[in-house]
Amino acid sequence: MSTLPHLLSPARWGDLPLRNHVVMAPMTRSRAPGGVPNALMATYYGQRAGAGLIVTEGTSPSPNGLGYARIPGLFTEAQAEGWRAVTDAAHARGGRIVVQLMHTGRIAHRDNLPEGAEVLAPSAIRAGGQMWTDTQGMQPHTAPREMTGADVAAILAEFGAAARLARQAGFDGVEVHGANGYLVEQFLHPSANRRTDAYGGTHERRARFALDAVAAVAAEIGAARTGIRLSPHGLNGDLSAYDAAGAAYAFLARELQALGTGYLHLVDHSAMGGAAVPPETVDGIREGFTGTLIRTGGFTAAAAEALLADGGADLVGFGRPFLANPDLVERFATGAPLATADPATFYAPGPNGFADGYTDYPALTSVTDGPEA
Repeated sequence: MSTLPHLLSPARWGDLPLRNHVVMAPMTRSRAPGGVPNALMATYYGQRAGAGLIVTEGTSPSPNGLGYARIPGLFTEAQAEGWRAVTDAAHARGGRIVVQLMHTGRIAHRDNLPEGAEVLAPSAIRAGGQMWTDTQGMQPHTAPREMTGADVAAILAEFGAAARLARQAGFDGVEVHGANGYLVEQFLHPSANRRTDAYGGTHERRARFALDAVAAVAAEIGAARTGIRLSPHGLNGDLSAYDAAGAAYAFLARELQALGTGYLHLVDHSAMGGAAVPPETVDGIREGFTGTLIRTGGFTAAAAEALLADGGADLVGFGRPFLANPDLVERFATGAPLATADPATFYAPGPNGFADGYTDYPALTSVTDGPEA
């Protein structure tokens, strides 16, 4: 009998059967020069298709959202074609995969954007800190231009168009990235959103952009196949703590429930040195949202099993363990030790190219591109 009967047993997300309760969490890997997914990325995700559900790395729905070097997009036919190879690789091994739509907003540098794109944000407030550019090395974030009402409408339309391309590319669903200090969370957060229009001023109005983005995606791919990732109390992207966060996210959870949103992906950054999500905030979200709840945040297999057994989550996400362990689920099942990932290759190629620290981590047994038995 398995020592992880909840984690490793078959699961469901709505009407979609999943082979287990393990989610591969989204992780930026910066292996898409020119913003177009490639064959190496298809190999990477195919290797990890033992997860019940894969959530891809952050993928921009807009040229303006490609704030980091070498992250992928989903706003052109070429990008959709590249992602089709990825979804085919995951599906060939019995996996399920959703694309995470991530617009970086003010967490960007102009040198990482394609020609004609610009750094936009809810308000014209530059984020502190720096980011890597392939042209100049580490640079301060570029000061953003405050979005007009027309800009807001255009970006929401881009979310919808990206969801339409996601369906074309064969994805099983779409996750809106509303966490980690990027555009959607910038709208949610009072330290980044000083607007006085319908998208700012109160937590109800600050939540409107997130809800409108979810609605735009759901209109194209269906509410049941739409998810959102949230990081309450997270301070990534030069955000500041604020007292009303619990109430704001409880409100957002209720509104997401009203939209019929398929899942809510709740991430806690405390395992990486960030602030923990207080239990009362989790309770408020769980009370307001009764759909599928994914929890991610430094869980071990044993901790994930206990969380599932107690009803604290419906699925559990694992991030960094998947980097060095393409067969993570098999290792969980057999109790095999986990390999350790090399941080030097998280976002950059090694001496032998982009495959270093990406597709060259060995599995216990050979992982092929063919269907699993």
